[in-house]
Amino acid sequence: MTSPPAEPPTEVVTLAERRMAARAARDFATADQLRDEIEAAGWVVRDSADRYLLTVLPPYPVLAGLADLPDHAGQARSRGCSVGLLVEGWPADLQRCVEALLRHTSDDLVVVGLDLGNVDGAGDALHELARAHPSRVEEWHVGAPVDQVGWGPARTALLRLDVASAHVVMDVSTVLDGDAITPLLATLASEPGAVAAGWRGALVDVGDGWRSVRDAGPGEVDVLLSYLFVVDHAAALAAPPHPKARFYRNADLEWSLALREAGGRLYVAPAPLPCHQERHHGYEDSDPAYRDRESRRTYDRLLQRFRGRVDLLAPRRPGDGTP
Repeated sequence: MTSPPAEPPTEVVTLAERRMAARAARDFATADQLRDEIEAAGWVVRDSADRYLLTVLPPYPVLAGLADLPDHAGQARSRGCSVGLLVEGWPADLQRCVEALLRHTSDDLVVVGLDLGNVDGAGDALHELARAHPSRVEEWHVGAPVDQVGWGPARTALLRLDVASAHVVMDVSTVLDGDAITPLLATLASEPGAVAAGWRGALVDVGDGWRSVRDAGPGEVDVLLSYLFVVDHAAALAAPPHPKARFYRNADLEWSLALREAGGRLYVAPAPLPCHQERHHGYEDSDPAYRDRESRRTYDRLLQRFRGRVDLLAPRRPGDGTP
C-alpha cells in the first residue's frame, strides 16, 4: 500500500471543511461520518479551537478520547505491578525511560503507555517500543493532547486501563540506573497502612498557611511527587487524581492528600533509589502562562479542600516542625 503524501489531497481537505461546518452546526452524526471518511482516505483529523489539523493515519488505532479506552477497573488483578506512563511528547525521553525500565526490572513488569496526541512523534515512538517488546510494553493512543484532556483524567484513565495490583506512577524524565521498583514495592508492603511509596516526598509547611511544601527524607510524608511512586491500585481508584487537574504540577500533591484523607499513609523509600531525573520538559518547556495558571488553580483548590486538616498530615520527626 502506498503511503499518503505529506500534504492532504484536495478531497480530504474538502471533507475536513465539511466536517468543521457540521460540528459548528452541532450536526455531530454527520461530523462523525465525515471523520470516518477522512480516516478511510488515510488521514486523521484533530480538532483545535477554531480549525483542524490533518495528519497521516498512523499504523495503530487512535481513539478519539479517554472515554473510548477500555475500563478494566472491575476486573480481577492479573499482574503484580505495572508502570503507567503518560506520553505527552519528547520521544527521546520516552525511549530512554522505557529502555532503562526494561533493563533494570524483572520480565513480569509491564509498561502501560498512554499516548496523547502523538506530539512530536512520541506516539510513533511508543508504537515502536511496543513492537520491539510486545510482552512488556502495552500501547494505547488517544488523539487529543494532554492540555485538552487534562493530567488528572489521563492518569485516572491509565489506572482504569491497568490490571495490576500495584501501579507505578512515573514521568518519562525519570531514568532508572538500577532496580528502583522493588524497593518501592517492599516499602508499600512493609509500612503500616501504606497505600503509596515513592522516590521523593514532602511535608506541608504549616508555618506559612499551607502555601508550600518542604522536601522530606525517608519515612512517612504528607505528599509524594509524581516523578516516581507506586500506589496500591484499589486505593488509587477509590481516591483518584482530581478530574479538574489539567497540569501535573501540584496535582500530585492534591492527589496525595486525597489518598491520606481516604485513610492511607504515604512513605518515601528508606534508602536512596538507583534513579535520576533528566530535564523535565513537561515543566521546563511548557508555556509559562499555562503552567503557572493551572498550577495555581490546582493549589487553590487544594487549599480550599485541605488547609487546616492537620489530622491528615504525617507525624513530624525531630526538626520537621509541628503541624
